[in-house]
Amino acid sequence: MVSTDRLLAFAAMSFLLIVIPGPSVLFVIGRALAQGRRAALTTVMGNTVGAYVLVVAVALGVGSVVERSVLVFTALKLVGAAYLVYLGVKAIRQRGSLRAAFNGEGPAGQSALRTFWEGFAVGVANPKTIVFFAAVLPQFVDRDQGHVALQMLLLGLVFNIIAVTSDSVWGLVAATARGWFARSPQRLAMVGGVGGLAMIGLGVTVAATGRKD
Repeated sequence: MVSTDRLLAFAAMSFLLIVIPGPSVLFVIGRALAQGRRAALTTVMGNTVGAYVLVVAVALGVGSVVERSVLVFTALKLVGAAYLVYLGVKAIRQRGSLRAAFNGEGPAGQSALRTFWEGFAVGVANPKTIVFFAAVLPQFVDRDQGHVALQMLLLGLVFNIIAVTSDSVWGLVAATARGWFARSPQRLAMVGGVGGLAMIGLGVTVAATGRKD
C-alpha cells in the first residue's frame, strides 16, 4: 500500500490546498453567515461527498490513463499547475470578493437535504479539487505495490478527512464571528491575498514535481 512518507507528503500538500479559500470554502462561509452552524456543517458534508466522487472517478478512470502515459501525465500536470497559478493570481487581484460571502448563499430555512445536495454540487464541480486529484493524486501512488486504484482511494480519503475538518472550522468560525468580520472587510481581503500566494506556490510545486517511478 502507500508508504508512510508518501502518505505524509500527500497529506501536507492536501492541507496546503484545502486551507486556501476556494469555491467550497466560500460556499460554506456564505451558508454559515446566512443560516448558521447547522447549515454550514451540512454543506461541508455535501462538499466532502462530492469531492470523494472525484477521487473515485480519478481512481477508476482518468487516474489509470495518467498513470500509464508519461505524455498525458506531463501535459495534465502542467495544465493543472498553470491553472492553480491562475487561480492564485486571480485570488490576489480579486481578494475583495470574499466580502460577497456576507450576502448569503440561498434562502434561509431550506431543508437539510437541499443544503446537502447544493454542497455536493459545489464539491463535485470544484475546479481546484478536480485539477488537484487528476494532476497530483497519481504522483503519490507506489506502482510497485500494485492496487493503484485502491491506493488512490486511500489517499483521497486522507484528503477528505483533512477537508471536512478544515471546512468545518471555517464554517464554525464564520458562524460565531460574524460581527468581527463585518467590522473589517479588509480582513477578508487579506485572507484572499495570502491564499492566492499559497495557491501560486502550490502550482509551482506541482509543475516541478516529477513522476515517482
